[in-house]
Amino acid sequence: MKHFSVVLALLMAAAALPAQPVKQHGQLSVKGVQLVDVSGEPVVLHGMSFGWHNLWPRFYNKGAVKELVRKWGSTVVRASMGIELNERGYLQQPAESERLIRKVVEACIRMDVYVIVDWHDHNIHEKEAVDFFSRMAADYGKYPHVIWEIFNEPDYETWQEVKRYSQHVIAAIRERDPDNIILVGSPRWDQDIHLAAADPVSGYTNLMYTMHFYAGTHKKWLRDRTDEAILKGLPVFISECAGMEATGDGPLDREEWDAYVRWMDQRKLSWVAWSVSDKKETCSVLEPSARSKGRWGHAVVKEWGRLVRQYLLRYR
Repeated sequence: MKHFSVVLALLMAAAALPAQPVKQHGQLSVKGVQLVDVSGEPVVLHGMSFGWHNLWPRFYNKGAVKELVRKWGSTVVRASMGIELNERGYLQQPAESERLIRKVVEACIRMDVYVIVDWHDHNIHEKEAVDFFSRMAADYGKYPHVIWEIFNEPDYETWQEVKRYSQHVIAAIRERDPDNIILVGSPRWDQDIHLAAADPVSGYTNLMYTMHFYAGTHKKWLRDRTDEAILKGLPVFISECAGMEATGDGPLDREEWDAYVRWMDQRKLSWVAWSVSDKKETCSVLEPSARSKGRWGHAVVKEWGRLVRQYLLRYR
């Protein structure tokens, strides 16, 4: 009986250990519309996005990454580098901005989880993007952990403008990184994905297209639009989503959020929830009293954070 108890304890301890998704799945690629692993088997990633680095730089550290992986069950973490917005954005402070993103990327590599490097912008800054992604791809393109998100949410640009920009940034990345996944945005805050489906970027492999939703605002119509894009052969990655209104505030729409999760699960779509931040708004998962380096107890995790953590842990 004593032997049985020891074995049971060891099994329970092993089950509690965080997965190492990169060790398990290796180099990702795109097969048809599906994200697949090194063996060609479907892969679905789930995780959390940090908020804008220039608003919440205190969370951009290995302790917060460790918390998201070990305690929240994230298999992918998104580092959102704010390009504009305030004086601490990439355009104003490129060196400090890049330093913070690199800290998250390197922490994810050490923890063997996937990491999205997100150019978190609403406008086209092609020269700066090409320069940034060229350097990052030269340093991290050899790691299968890295996913490049080259334009977070174009707002009022046309698809032709976004496509032309994307082609130039993709070309710069591919000179240094021939195979890691690249995520391409679409107009109207990543809701006009049907435009990309009608005229996708050609000449490159391992591209996916981002769709973003906030369940309190974006209802079945956006799921239907995305279904149509997938049927046309467009690989889709949900790199930002949440359960409230598109403002990031307002009440959680749990019914619509549940509908979205069922829809994503059925279609094997990867998703990343927004966001690790401490603003007084529904989508910020933490209270201002939360530590910068993780160890977030129940009292400092807000309602949305508790809900999304619950969902993430189901996939472990």
